[in-house]
Amino acid sequence: MTVTAPPGGLGLTHVEAAARLARDGPNTLPPPRRPHPLALLAAQMGHFFALMLWVAAALAFVAGMPALGVAIGVVVVVNGAFSFAQEYRADRATERLRDLMPVHATVRRDGMPVVVPAAELVVGDVVLLDAGDRVCADLELVPDGRVRVDESMLTGESAPVSAAAGDRVHAGTFVVEGQATARVVATGGRTRLAAIAAVTAGARRPPSPLAAQLHRVVRMVALMALAVGLVFFLVALALGQASRDSFLFAIGVTVALVPEGLLPTVTLSLARGAQRMAHRKALVRHLEAVETLGSTTFICTDKTGTLTRGQMAAVEVWTPAGQVRVEGEGYRPEGRLVGATRAVEAARQVGDSAARCSPDAHAAQAGGQWRPVGDPMDVALHVLATRAGAPVHPAPLQRHPFDPRRRRSSVVDAEGVHVLGSPDVVLLRCLDATPDAETAVETLSARGLRVLAVAHRPPGRPDATADLAERDLHLLGLVGLEDPPRPDVGEAIARCRRAGIRLAMVTGDHPRTAAAIATEVGLATPGAPVLRGADLPQDDAALAELIDHDGLVLARVTPEDKLRIAQALQSRGHVVAMTGDGVNDGPALRAADIGVAMGASGTDVAREAADVVLLDDHFATIVGAVELGRATFTNIRRFLTYHLTDNVAELTPFVVWALSGGRIPLALTVLQVLALDIGTDQLPALALGAEPPGPRAMVGRMRLGSLIDGPVARRALLVLGPTEALVSMVAFLVVLGTAGWAPGTPVSPWLLGVASGTAFATVVLGQVANAFACRSEGRWVGLVGVRGNRLLLYAVASEIAMLLVFVGAPPLQDLLGGHWPGAFGWLLAALAIPAVLLADATHKAWRARHKRPPARAVPLAPPVTSSRKAAR
Repeated sequence: MTVTAPPGGLGLTHVEAAARLARDGPNTLPPPRRPHPLALLAAQMGHFFALMLWVAAALAFVAGMPALGVAIGVVVVVNGAFSFAQEYRADRATERLRDLMPVHATVRRDGMPVVVPAAELVVGDVVLLDAGDRVCADLELVPDGRVRVDESMLTGESAPVSAAAGDRVHAGTFVVEGQATARVVATGGRTRLAAIAAVTAGARRPPSPLAAQLHRVVRMVALMALAVGLVFFLVALALGQASRDSFLFAIGVTVALVPEGLLPTVTLSLARGAQRMAHRKALVRHLEAVETLGSTTFICTDKTGTLTRGQMAAVEVWTPAGQVRVEGEGYRPEGRLVGATRAVEAARQVGDSAARCSPDAHAAQAGGQWRPVGDPMDVALHVLATRAGAPVHPAPLQRHPFDPRRRRSSVVDAEGVHVLGSPDVVLLRCLDATPDAETAVETLSARGLRVLAVAHRPPGRPDATADLAERDLHLLGLVGLEDPPRPDVGEAIARCRRAGIRLAMVTGDHPRTAAAIATEVGLATPGAPVLRGADLPQDDAALAELIDHDGLVLARVTPEDKLRIAQALQSRGHVVAMTGDGVNDGPALRAADIGVAMGASGTDVAREAADVVLLDDHFATIVGAVELGRATFTNIRRFLTYHLTDNVAELTPFVVWALSGGRIPLALTVLQVLALDIGTDQLPALALGAEPPGPRAMVGRMRLGSLIDGPVARRALLVLGPTEALVSMVAFLVVLGTAGWAPGTPVSPWLLGVASGTAFATVVLGQVANAFACRSEGRWVGLVGVRGNRLLLYAVASEIAMLLVFVGAPPLQDLLGGHWPGAFGWLLAALAIPAVLLADATHKAWRARHKRPPARAVPLAPPVTSSRKAAR
């Protein structure tokens, strides 16, 4: 048989491609011009809160208090540098994660289709385009086929445009329908996309929902700080202090309470969570997606490649002449067909026609193993044809690729029309389909096999459309493909159930096949229905009520059905994670709260629409990402509790001073409060943000709520904070009292310095205990232990070291106003550790007896709807 040259020619040789790549450079966009790091640092020093503090520092200098002015300036610089460092690290981490996104192209090199990284495309390469592909360079179509292209990224037009021979398609667009061959005409910085990217590089992203809520929290606390400062200014005036001193006193209190470092700490926590997910093969495309992952309540998962291995193998062929067993290993071409002679010959024709419908798929040897090049199912059919001894087939005259709506594909060549697709679609177009064929479909499907029907029509006049070509067919047979379940998917499903997450299988496969696999892996629950997409009610409310069940199996589902399913579950209050890999899954992935695309086998369109890309296509990876999402937001609540507790202890001395009418001196100076905020507290807060998932992270459903809700506020403001404040004030007053001081009497500067140093040490040691108490919302420190977070141990050691420097170094003693406490003072300060731990354990025990165990909250009350996702 003479094999005709494929459209577009044999393509470049590997040598030619390498030479052109060296000459023209990689097919990548020029890196965007980024602001200089010094400009970014300056921006952190010039936002609203920073400007407010700079004004306060200037007023302190004018009023003759340079120490306070310098301290306020240090606060701005340290917090600005900290914010810059964390944002810079988060942005770099996000860029590194984007680099993990698999972007490849199928080209013809040395006459054979191969998959290469998109960056290695060169001018003159022959590219094979298929539905779902991202166009990775500017291409010109050759006379081979017709495609429809989504150019919305370039033009803003949502309707796909048609492209045929001689037309150009541009980098950054997506093929949404059809197949074609094209030749590369421009790469990298010479593409149309590069010109547009240069114009849009300076566009700013809108803040994520989490960032918006954090900004609200920061503004709220800052306004409270201003209000407190104003109150203390009026109180100081009422107590007879000079207006200058009262004003500076109020400025100091306000500065001490402004939460400058909160937002960058949270951003870093999200970035760390995203990096952890990447290590588990879950690529988070937007940091804000981490916030939603932890709140997932319903996962709609595909079957093939996610619950199963995604390693297709044709194991059975049914023909009217009899049934044939296919023997062989994996994708190795060696193997044989076992059965009666007539049945084996008929199976050979089945394999031949099936392989013709996907001519670009094949198995290739790499690293000593045979691997699929193309869709695994298509490759399995080619392996079947090879084992059956089918001849090399000619290039098709017409090609109608698989469409999820039609659920079939076909080619027209010199030997007729060859059709491959879902049995319930193909059998209706066959003239000789018998009840035996339908029985065979049910039998193979009940064994968990994916069943495809293969049909043929003898040569004749080529029809212009697929619908005309795919009529009056002769049924050749059925192919049963095996895709075994992944070995650990059952445990992942059990973890979802323990976490209160409902599951549904949403697949385009046959209902019996889907039900068999769902039962085998433990997804299907007793009594849960198996529904067909065609049987779903048109009324959205009825659909929502019907599918809001755990263990549901939805088969023969179209992309439009997936979109309705996601929206219906959201209307019931669910936070929905939806998997998808096809070009038409984009709308459902965008509409779901978390769109999950397949990185290994999915289309570029699906990956672009998704929030999370599974680099290994594994269902267990979704579950692991949910666990890390829950842990990330539990960590945010941990260091918020830590910060709020400290603020209570810092504010209490000023309240006591005001309520006593100045008869009790200040236990902490303004500079000591600043030393707590920018010195001792920062590292433990960051370490709490790195806390690994706890053993109960996947136990029970997450409760949706605000970032600072009732449990956090009560624990920090009514339990831990007052305990720290009480012990600190008692230690301060005991040191004064043992030296003979009485309220309202003068106190020597030395004695006040020792008492103030004792109070300062008490707060710091109380925060040491608080850091370990914040590791769990429901278990006391004795159960949690202290070894699970090595970073926290280092941070606490640094905190204690800074404490010794602040109260022991003479220059800092004079600057901050606190001296070395002495043995008795240290003993009093050390009481803060058992006091805080005892208060924490008592509160947790009381809450366990009187209320449900605390649920982990996520910081967004409403689920992320499609409109919100569009806004971000």
